[in-house]
Amino acid sequence: MSLTLSSFFDTTFINVIILSIVEVYGDFELQKYAHTNKTNYLVTGILGYIGVVYFLIKSLQTSNILYVNLMWDGVSALVETMAAVILLGQRFESWEHFVGGALIIIGLFLIKFKKTKSD
Repeated sequence: MSLTLSSFFDTTFINVIILSIVEVYGDFELQKYAHTNKTNYLVTGILGYIGVVYFLIKSLQTSNILYVNLMWDGVSALVETMAAVILLGQRFESWEHFVGGALIIIGLFLIKFKKTKSD
């Protein structure tokens, strides 16, 4: 299978991206709840995780659990890292962290490139 932009961003991958973004939202809201004990953050965090379940089901409707889980792990790590850097101002502490992020990106491309039609 050749990797094109449209095959890379297939329906499953788009759902996994949305799933990961919604997961970050839920995580951030639950972190706010953990620090403030304000119920509204708990409610919005739980709603975020309801969205996670919804997009997980949507992803599993178009692919298998092995592929979805691998993509979710990689995309979630990248989305959470970008959110932590952009929104929270956190930074990597060593070059090994940068290498790890690069390996995650390479892994996502390898997973997408070798995806078969039976998925």
